[in-house]
Amino acid sequence: MQRSYNFFYAFRYAFNGLLLFFRKDTNGKIELLLALGVIVAGFLLKISSMEWIVLLICISIVLATEMLNTAIEKLCDLVEPNLHPVINQVKDISAAAVLLASVISAIVGIIIFLPKLFSI
Repeated sequence: MQRSYNFFYAFRYAFNGLLLFFRKDTNGKIELLLALGVIVAGFLLKISSMEWIVLLICISIVLATEMLNTAIEKLCDLVEPNLHPVINQVKDISAAAVLLASVISAIVGIIIFLPKLFSI
């Protein structure tokens, strides 16, 4: 099915993708809740503008890599529903991207929040 291109339809398709992801993907739901928790903590601990920028970049990188990982996994399952060593490597590498983004983001969160928590 060919989609006709329209600037406004592009946004509609993108928002549809967001809704699909957050409704159907368990990891997406968990990461969204964690992101909301980080945002609430940022307000409560009165983080600086630069800290907000860094945290929002980290949140967006984690969510975007999880979305890409989910898309890659769905495409791989469609192309090759049986176990295949190359498909498994593709899935493992895309999952590793999410892990890397998540670990680095957690370290950034610790660097930003820990001193503020200790000062309370």
